[in-house]
Amino acid sequence: MIYLTFYRTIRVDGLSIFYRQAGPKDAPVLLLLHGLPSSSRMFEPLFLRLSDRYHLVAPDYPGFGHSDWPDPKKFAYSFDHIAEIMDHFTDALGLWRYTLYMQDYGGPVGFRMAWAHPGRVEALIVQDAVAHNEGLGSNWKTRRAFWADRAANESALRTNLLSLAATRTRHVGDDPNAERYDPDLWTDEFYFLNQPGQAEIQSDLFYDYRTNVDSYPRWQVWMRQNQPRLLVIWGKHDLSFDLGEPERYRKDVPNAEIHILDAGHFALDTAADEIAALVAGFIRLSRAEVLPRAG
Repeated sequence: MIYLTFYRTIRVDGLSIFYRQAGPKDAPVLLLLHGLPSSSRMFEPLFLRLSDRYHLVAPDYPGFGHSDWPDPKKFAYSFDHIAEIMDHFTDALGLWRYTLYMQDYGGPVGFRMAWAHPGRVEALIVQDAVAHNEGLGSNWKTRRAFWADRAANESALRTNLLSLAATRTRHVGDDPNAERYDPDLWTDEFYFLNQPGQAEIQSDLFYDYRTNVDSYPRWQVWMRQNQPRLLVIWGKHDLSFDLGEPERYRKDVPNAEIHILDAGHFALDTAADEIAALVAGFIRLSRAEVLPRAG
């Protein structure tokens, strides 16, 4: 049975937060945190494939998708702030235990949530999200310069991060089979990035990305101390991050399950069936390990 997906909004900290929701309410919860410049829409392939056995919830962050886009002059676009709002979002929906699926920006949002409420996290799924400084690839030179001197490097940063070419590259990467990718994926996102206020919102949030790099050692210690159940899924054609990053997770969590796929940064573009199967198997095994045995 495939459950219908519902498209809902809820008030959180004075903002309208949009989210997708599907699956049995009493099933294990999979909380899906999206990347840049996407939204909860990126997880539709998993909703189609997993809603028969899991309770899937995928919110849009403030400034993304169909959630409110408050004025950056009046709203702090920082990862601390977004993680706080996502925490309050889970409170509002009564989500007290969940597996976190974190892609790209979902990593820094999700790790903050796990740090704040480790008892809520049954397991972690990392898909092309970084928690080690070495995981930032060569195209981060421009981005690090922006962090060092925002005024001098803002124009270059916006080209590096928000241009049509950059938006396409995030999907296709160095995949020689570019015809596998629907061009609507990046043209829709580029249209979104060109809406009024978006350049300022995304620049503000990316300027705060430097705080994620500062937090990486803390997240690594958290993983080493807590040894969470961890699944790492990585697209081998991803040019946003370094391909050695999955093995760095294994150094923190030796029992991590790692899979390198024939896919790009947004691996669900081309490997949705494979990812859905990996997620289902991982959650099934994770729950078998943490739930008490009958009798």
